Amino acid sequence: MPFINSTLTVKLDKEKENKLKTELGKLIELLPGKSEEWLMVGFKDDYPLYFKGEKKDKAAFIEVKIFGSAEKSAKNNLVSEISNLMERELSIPKDSIYITIDEVSTWAWNGKLF
Repeated sequence: MPFINSTLTVKLDKEKENKLKTELGKLIELLPGKSEEWLMVGFKDDYPLYFKGEKKDKAAFIEVKIFGSAEKSAKNNLVSEISNLMERELSIPKDSIYITIDEVSTWAWNGKLF
């Protein structure tokens, strides 16, 4: 069960939010064994982000959590494509996009551990 949480300085309208959700659903498949079928996506928009003490006008902090692990090359492809998506759709420069990938060994759903 992957989870992608995007914290963004820009405001999203419903159309843009839906577009990003759909595209992230496709991109998660860059990680073998992951699909939109189990993907959870969240957005925090219009959120102030500061870097080096200065407020960023256009920036993103994106957290990707996956159950299990993935090869570094697959994670690198995912990071590259998420960055491309945010730059293309929200005009956030890649040097203002920060992404973490956490590989989680313990994950639960429906009251039970996987």
